[in-house]
Amino acid sequence: MYFKNFQKIYYDYTINGEKELKVVTDITKNVRFRKEVLSNILTYDLYDIKDGETPEIIAEKIYGNPEYHWIIMLANDKYDYLTDFPLDIHKLEKFITDKYGDQAYAIHHYENDKGLVVDSSYPGAVSVSNYDYETRINESKRRIKIVSKDVINLILTNLSNL
Repeated sequence: MYFKNFQKIYYDYTINGEKELKVVTDITKNVRFRKEVLSNILTYDLYDIKDGETPEIIAEKIYGNPEYHWIIMLANDKYDYLTDFPLDIHKLEKFITDKYGDQAYAIHHYENDKGLVVDSSYPGAVSVSNYDYETRINESKRRIKIVSKDVINLILTNLSNL
Protein backbone atom coordinates (compact mmCIF):
# COMPACT_ATOMS: atom_id res chain seq x y z
CA MET A 1 0.00 0.00 0.00
CA TYR A 2 2.77 2.44 0.98
CA PHE A 3 4.60 2.27 -2.36
CA LYS A 4 1.44 1.98 -4.50
CA ASN A 5 1.37 5.67 -5.46
CA PHE A 6 5.10 6.13 -5.88
CA GLN A 7 6.33 7.09 -9.33
CA LYS A 8 7.50 4.33 -11.69
CA ILE A 9 10.87 4.72 -13.41
CA TYR A 10 12.89 2.79 -15.99
CA TYR A 11 16.02 1.09 -14.69
CA ASP A 12 18.81 -0.62 -16.68
CA TYR A 13 19.68 -4.07 -15.37
CA THR A 14 22.44 -6.33 -16.59
CA ILE A 15 21.22 -9.90 -16.21
CA ASN A 16 23.46 -12.75 -17.40
CA GLY A 17 25.49 -10.26 -19.40
CA GLU A 18 22.47 -8.84 -21.21
CA LYS A 19 21.11 -5.36 -20.64
CA GLU A 20 17.43 -5.18 -19.88
CA LEU A 21 15.20 -2.17 -19.24
CA LYS A 22 12.66 -2.72 -16.46
CA VAL A 23 9.93 -0.58 -14.91
CA VAL A 24 10.45 -0.27 -11.14
CA THR A 25 8.95 1.71 -8.29
CA ASP A 26 11.05 4.72 -7.32
CA ILE A 27 11.59 3.98 -3.62
CA THR A 28 13.99 6.90 -3.26
CA LYS A 29 11.06 9.27 -2.75
CA ASN A 30 11.46 10.69 0.74
CA VAL A 31 8.15 10.75 2.59
CA ARG A 32 7.96 12.28 6.06
CA PHE A 33 5.36 13.89 8.27
CA ARG A 34 5.50 17.62 8.58
CA LYS A 35 7.12 18.61 11.86
CA GLU A 36 4.23 20.92 12.72
CA VAL A 37 1.79 18.02 12.46
CA LEU A 38 3.68 15.87 14.94
CA SER A 39 4.41 18.80 17.24
CA ASN A 40 0.65 19.33 17.65
CA ILE A 41 -0.35 17.17 20.61
CA LEU A 42 -3.92 16.96 19.28
CA THR A 43 -2.88 14.98 16.20
CA TYR A 44 -1.46 12.01 18.07
CA ASP A 45 -1.69 9.93 21.22
CA LEU A 46 1.11 8.23 23.09
CA TYR A 47 1.16 4.45 23.10
CA ASP A 48 3.32 1.94 24.97
CA ILE A 49 4.26 -1.06 22.84
CA LYS A 50 3.53 -4.36 24.55
CA ASP A 51 5.82 -7.39 24.26
CA GLY A 52 5.44 -9.03 20.87
CA GLU A 53 3.61 -6.15 19.19
CA THR A 54 4.78 -5.24 15.72
CA PRO A 55 3.84 -2.12 13.74
CA GLU A 56 1.32 -4.27 11.83
CA ILE A 57 -0.33 -5.49 15.03
CA ILE A 58 -0.51 -1.94 16.38
CA ALA A 59 -1.92 -0.60 13.09
CA GLU A 60 -4.59 -3.31 13.07
CA LYS A 61 -5.44 -2.57 16.71
CA ILE A 62 -5.59 1.23 16.31
CA TYR A 63 -6.64 1.80 12.69
CA GLY A 64 -8.26 -1.52 11.81
CA ASN A 65 -5.77 -2.10 8.99
CA PRO A 66 -2.33 -3.71 9.34
CA GLU A 67 -1.23 -2.10 6.05
CA TYR A 68 -1.06 1.26 7.87
CA HIS A 69 2.07 0.07 9.70
CA TRP A 70 4.09 2.56 7.67
CA ILE A 71 2.19 5.44 9.30
CA ILE A 72 3.38 4.24 12.70
CA MET A 73 6.94 3.88 11.40
CA LEU A 74 7.05 7.35 9.81
CA ALA A 75 5.34 9.14 12.70
CA ASN A 76 8.06 7.86 15.02
CA ASP A 77 11.10 8.15 12.71
CA LYS A 78 11.51 4.38 12.93
CA TYR A 79 12.85 2.58 9.91
CA ASP A 80 14.20 -0.74 11.17
CA TYR A 81 11.96 -3.36 12.77
CA LEU A 82 14.94 -5.06 14.42
CA THR A 83 16.63 -2.12 16.11
CA ASP A 84 13.98 0.60 16.40
CA PHE A 85 11.35 -1.40 18.31
CA PRO A 86 11.61 -3.00 21.74
CA LEU A 87 12.52 -6.66 21.99
CA ASP A 88 10.29 -8.96 24.00
CA ILE A 89 11.86 -10.23 27.23
CA HIS A 90 13.07 -13.52 25.71
CA LYS A 91 14.75 -11.84 22.72
CA LEU A 92 16.22 -9.15 24.98
CA GLU A 93 17.78 -11.73 27.28
CA LYS A 94 19.19 -13.63 24.30
CA PHE A 95 20.56 -10.37 22.87
CA ILE A 96 22.26 -9.53 26.18
CA THR A 97 23.70 -13.05 26.52
CA ASP A 98 24.98 -12.99 22.92
CA LYS A 99 26.53 -9.54 23.38
CA TYR A 100 28.01 -9.87 26.87
CA GLY A 101 28.23 -13.62 27.53
CA ASP A 102 28.89 -14.28 31.20
CA GLN A 103 29.50 -10.55 31.73
CA ALA A 104 25.80 -9.61 31.57
CA TYR A 105 25.83 -8.42 35.17
CA ALA A 106 29.28 -6.82 35.02
CA ILE A 107 29.47 -3.05 35.45
CA HIS A 108 28.74 -1.13 32.27
CA HIS A 109 29.20 2.35 33.75
CA TYR A 110 28.51 4.49 36.83
CA GLU A 111 25.87 7.21 37.31
CA ASN A 112 25.23 10.02 39.74
CA ASP A 113 21.87 10.67 41.42
CA LYS A 114 20.66 12.52 38.28
CA GLY A 115 21.39 9.59 35.98
CA LEU A 116 24.44 11.18 34.38
CA VAL A 117 27.45 8.99 33.60
CA VAL A 118 30.30 9.63 36.03
CA ASP A 119 33.61 8.11 37.06
CA SER A 120 33.47 5.34 39.68
CA SER A 121 35.26 7.63 42.15
CA TYR A 122 32.49 10.26 41.95
CA PRO A 123 30.79 10.70 45.35
CA GLY A 124 27.60 8.63 45.42
CA ALA A 125 28.30 6.97 42.05
CA VAL A 126 26.05 3.97 41.45
CA SER A 127 27.02 1.12 39.13
CA VAL A 128 24.82 0.11 36.20
CA SER A 129 25.22 -3.42 34.87
CA ASN A 130 25.30 -4.36 31.20
CA TYR A 131 21.92 -6.05 31.73
CA ASP A 132 20.36 -2.90 33.25
CA TYR A 133 21.90 -0.70 30.56
CA GLU A 134 20.48 -2.79 27.69
CA THR A 135 17.11 -3.12 29.45
CA ARG A 136 16.87 0.68 29.75
CA ILE A 137 17.64 1.15 26.06
CA ASN A 138 15.03 -1.45 25.17
CA GLU A 139 12.38 0.13 27.41
CA SER A 140 13.07 3.60 25.97
CA LYS A 141 11.75 2.30 22.63
CA ARG A 142 8.31 1.39 24.01
CA ARG A 143 6.60 4.78 23.95
CA ILE A 144 5.56 5.85 20.46
CA LYS A 145 3.25 8.35 18.85
CA ILE A 146 0.02 7.10 17.32
CA VAL A 147 -1.39 9.50 14.75
CA SER A 148 -5.03 10.33 15.44
CA LYS A 149 -7.58 8.42 13.37
CA ASP A 150 -8.98 11.82 12.35
CA VAL A 151 -5.74 12.62 10.51
CA ILE A 152 -5.38 9.29 8.68
CA ASN A 153 -7.57 10.27 5.71
CA LEU A 154 -5.54 13.45 5.23
CA ILE A 155 -2.31 11.44 5.27
CA LEU A 156 -3.69 8.94 2.75
CA THR A 157 -4.91 11.76 0.50
CA ASN A 158 -1.51 13.46 0.60
CA LEU A 159 0.22 10.17 -0.17
CA SER A 160 -2.03 9.53 -3.18
CA ASN A 161 -1.09 13.02 -4.50
CA LEU A 162 2.65 12.31 -4.63
